[in-house]
Amino acid sequence: MEVLWRKNAAEVASLVKAGKVSAVEVTQAALDRLEQVNGKLNAVVIQTQDDAFRSAHLVDQAIQRGEDPGLLAGVPVTVKVNIDQAGYANTNGLKMQGSLIAEYDSPVVTNFRKSGAIIIGRTNTPAFSLRWFTRNQLHGHTLNPHNSSITPGGSSGGAASATAAGIGAIGHGTDIGGSIRYPAYACGLQGLRPTLGRFPAWNASSKDRHIGAQLMAVSGPLTRSVLDLELATKVMCAPDFRDPWHVPLPFQMGEFPYRAALCVAPEGMQTHDLVEKSVREAAERLQDAGWEVEEVESPPFREPARLQAILWLAEMHRVGPEILEKEGDPDAIHVFGEMVKLSPTPTINDILDALQARIGLLRDWQLFLEKYPVLICPTSSEPPFPDLLDLEDFPRVMEAQLTQVGLPLVGIPGMSVFTGYHPDPIGKIPMGAQLVGARFREDILIAAAKEIEARSPQIEIAEP
Repeated sequence: MEVLWRKNAAEVASLVKAGKVSAVEVTQAALDRLEQVNGKLNAVVIQTQDDAFRSAHLVDQAIQRGEDPGLLAGVPVTVKVNIDQAGYANTNGLKMQGSLIAEYDSPVVTNFRKSGAIIIGRTNTPAFSLRWFTRNQLHGHTLNPHNSSITPGGSSGGAASATAAGIGAIGHGTDIGGSIRYPAYACGLQGLRPTLGRFPAWNASSKDRHIGAQLMAVSGPLTRSVLDLELATKVMCAPDFRDPWHVPLPFQMGEFPYRAALCVAPEGMQTHDLVEKSVREAAERLQDAGWEVEEVESPPFREPARLQAILWLAEMHRVGPEILEKEGDPDAIHVFGEMVKLSPTPTINDILDALQARIGLLRDWQLFLEKYPVLICPTSSEPPFPDLLDLEDFPRVMEAQLTQVGLPLVGIPGMSVFTGYHPDPIGKIPMGAQLVGARFREDILIAAAKEIEARSPQIEIAEP
C-alpha cells in the first residue's frame, strides 16, 4: 500500500470506511510526516496530537459499531491559527493573543469533526493575517516547500505550505483579499474562496468583526486535488446558525451552460508572459473538454478593489495604530503604512458610499456570470513573488493582486486552479489561473476545475 500520508482525502476516507486501515494509523502517518518536514517549513506552529488521536479513536469506534463515520472519515486536516479550536490559542499570528485560549470550536472545526476529519495541527499566518507572505514574531517565518525563494503566500501560507508538503490532505484557510487563492497559487494547490455565507464561521473568543470583514471574510479549503476540494466544500457548508450570514443551501444548484469567459489582462493589468500562458492553458483545457470559451472584457475589478480597501481598512484604522504599536510587528507596521498610503482613513460618507456602490457592482457581476458561468482570469498578474517582496516594493505587489482584492467586496466565489510548474534554479515555480463564478455556484467552479485538472500536469507533493 502506498504511504498513507501521500494519499488524498478521498482515498483515505475510502480506505478507512472499508476497514482497510484505521483512522489511528492514518493519523500516526500524518503526524510522522509532520515531524519529518515541518522543521524545514514552519507551516504547522501548534501541534494538536492529543486532539487528533482522540478524534481518530472516535472514528474507528463509530466504524466498529456500524455507524457512518462521516464524509472525511480519518482524513488528516489542518486549521489556521486564526479560528477557534477549543483548548488551543487563537493567536492570529500575534504575541498579544498567545494566551487567547478558545473555549468552543468554531463552526469550521465543528463541521470538520462531524465529518470524521482529524485535525493534526494549526497553521501559521502573518500578524493580523494581513499579508500575502507569512511571517510573524510569535511563530516565525513559513517557507514554500517547492521553492524557498518564493513566498508560500499569505495569509494562509502555513495551510498551503503544509498541504503542499503532505502534512494533511486538506488545509483550512481564510480569505478577505486573496488569502486562500494566493497561497494555493504559490504552492501549486487547488484553493477555493466560497461565496459569502456559504461556509459558516465564527470565533467566540473575540468580538464580532465590523461590517467590512463581515461582508468579505470567509473560510475555505486548500487541497491537492479538485475532488478533495469538492469533499471539503460539502463538509464545510454544513449548517451552523451561530453564523448569521450563513445560508444553508445544497452543493448542487442546478444545470448550467458550459460557457466560460476569458480575460487575460482585466482593466489593463500588466500580465506577465508566464501568467498569460498559464491562463490561456486553463482556457484551452476547458475548451478541450467541450466548453465554449470566449475572450471578452470582464466586469470591473479596480473599483471593487478600491472600495474593498476602504471597508477592510476602516476596522484597522479604528484600532490599528494602537494595536500595531502594542504588537510591535515590524512587517505588519510597514504593510499597514503602505496600505494607508493607498487608502487613507475614510469618512462615514466614504463607508456609506462604498456600501451603496457594492450592490451595483454585484449586479454587474451577476449579469455577466449569468451569460458566462465561469470567468477565467489571472490569480495574480505575476508568477509567485520572491519571498517578502512587499517589504521592498509594496505598490508592485498590490497592483499584481488586483483580481484577488476585487472579488471579496461583491461576495462571489473564486478558485485558484493549478495548471503546472515552471522550472527555476532553486526549485519549481507553481502556476495557475483563477476561476470566478456567481454566488453559491461553487459547484460550477469545481466542475470546470475538474476538467482543467484532468488535462494539466499532476500536482506533486513537495519534498523540502
